Amino acid sequence: MDNDVLTPEVAHHTEHHHHKETFWTKYVFSMDHKMIARQFLITGIVMGTIGMLMSILFRLQLAWPEQPFPILKFFLGKWASEGVMDPSMYLALVTIHGTIMVFFVLTAGLSGTFSNLLIPLQIGARDMASGFLNMLSYWFFFASSLVMVISLFVPDGPAAAGWTVYPPLSALPQAMPGSGTGMTLWLVSMTLFIVSSLLGGINYIVTVLNMRTKGMSMTRLPLTIWAFFVTAILGVLSFPVLLSAALLLLFDRSLGTSFYLSDIMIQGEVLSNTGGSPILYEHLFWFLGHPEVYIILLPALGITSEVISTMSRKPIFGYRAMVGSILAIAFLSFIVWGHHMFVTGMNPFLGSVFTFTTLLIAIPSAVKAFNYLTTLWKGNLQFSPAMLFSIGLVSTFITGGLTGIILGNSALDINVHDTYFVVAHFHIVMGLSAIFGMFAGIYHWFPKLFTRMMNRKLGYWHFWLTFISAYGVFFPMHFLGMSGLPRRYYTNTAFPMFDNLADINVVISVFAIAGGIAQLIFFYNFIYSAFRGPKAPQNPWKSNTLEWTTPVEHIHGNWPGEIPTVHRWAYDYSKPGAPEDFVPQTVPLSDEEKNTFHN
Repeated sequence: MDNDVLTPEVAHHTEHHHHKETFWTKYVFSMDHKMIARQFLITGIVMGTIGMLMSILFRLQLAWPEQPFPILKFFLGKWASEGVMDPSMYLALVTIHGTIMVFFVLTAGLSGTFSNLLIPLQIGARDMASGFLNMLSYWFFFASSLVMVISLFVPDGPAAAGWTVYPPLSALPQAMPGSGTGMTLWLVSMTLFIVSSLLGGINYIVTVLNMRTKGMSMTRLPLTIWAFFVTAILGVLSFPVLLSAALLLLFDRSLGTSFYLSDIMIQGEVLSNTGGSPILYEHLFWFLGHPEVYIILLPALGITSEVISTMSRKPIFGYRAMVGSILAIAFLSFIVWGHHMFVTGMNPFLGSVFTFTTLLIAIPSAVKAFNYLTTLWKGNLQFSPAMLFSIGLVSTFITGGLTGIILGNSALDINVHDTYFVVAHFHIVMGLSAIFGMFAGIYHWFPKLFTRMMNRKLGYWHFWLTFISAYGVFFPMHFLGMSGLPRRYYTNTAFPMFDNLADINVVISVFAIAGGIAQLIFFYNFIYSAFRGPKAPQNPWKSNTLEWTTPVEHIHGNWPGEIPTVHRWAYDYSKPGAPEDFVPQTVPLSDEEKNTFHN
């Protein structure tokens, strides 16, 4: 569809561009997708800093249990009297850390930032389909973040039922300190978050389907857009299920219903709840929870596809296979949720079905890994910080994916379920991969976000320290898990059989602290470069996609005049006979090219 036909829209954008914008309309309540992308990114970074700090605090407790630390007293107050962490606060920190990292950083921070920035720029649109809904999406996310942070300061402590908030701990306000007001605020925050996600997702889908420029067929879309598009569909289909689970949980907490509760005795009192089942909550939660893994992963994989192809100076290997793998992963992600529930008493036949679908999803995942490696093979590699983080993602995606084969098999999973083996698996395959993808995107598109360049040397330091620390934290956890060490325990000193594992926990915590310090390099580079970094050229990476045809300085409507027409796919790198090693999508096809495969 040619956006230039939409003369009223173009006129609106031109008129809006000439209106004098106030501080509030430009920086706060902006409807410009580029500014909203920056808002998502900065909010995500702030929330990520909070989540990372929490992980360092509870790693201190795990490595040196019962040792007083003044930093714990400083941050936790009454929950760390004399510098020793309260057991209830330990579980609360684990809960909020997981919630923040999964939802606020790796879902909204990653997808919200790069979907907003790149969808209009890479498909050739003036803006999102609805700037107003886009603005609402951010502010619901901001309100959600605010409520989650406020929950840290309530008198009975923040939510403390694990990031999955399983009942009955989450359904009974009197169960423990973190089951009270903090748990209610957690549910309110997640409700606001889901509204934000749905508003954003619908906007992304409509924009990709209806607002592509002339010549931008679906088979010419960059893989980033395919990833964001399918991610939005996953979110729109799966997040309402989590909303229903949260609402039923609120009913059980506040209205006396028994959706998840039955035959409960607490503090000597027999409750009247009958007929409910906490397993119902698990089904509802994990029906979202497994698509959520790919809501987090797919944008990072899309970013990696773009960066690896650009920085290898080679066409992406197997474009159609990559698109097919994204679609296959999306479909299969809805029929594997039961592998999180093998120990719930599931019928063995049903367990075998979920084992089969889980192992099946390894095939499209392997397609992506092999295609990345093949694109890198014999490429003219340009090792920018973005490229290093993308290669790091390929490493963690393969490393973490291999342990997924173990956890996807019901007979094997039962032995390591709820141990540190599971923690190691999902942090490497999902957490690190998505974080690396997010860093790759920030370094690569920083010129588009802030019109300036980041410092390359500081980027190298940031990558290597982060990469080494990340593996130093999560790789040893596999051995803890295979030794039977359970997750979420405040201390293991009561179990003599785990005494010989104490040193491994110390090593993990040292690497965690080192990794946290390494992020200070990124913060400095990010903040300094945003204000004082060298001005970016229009196309610093010699890339083919449409966003690099826009002016360096941001303008409302993206292109000053006519929107460019697309003539080719996004990956014409090192094309034989071309004057340079890249051919932008806006360059018309030569007579020789008109009969080639990618028209």
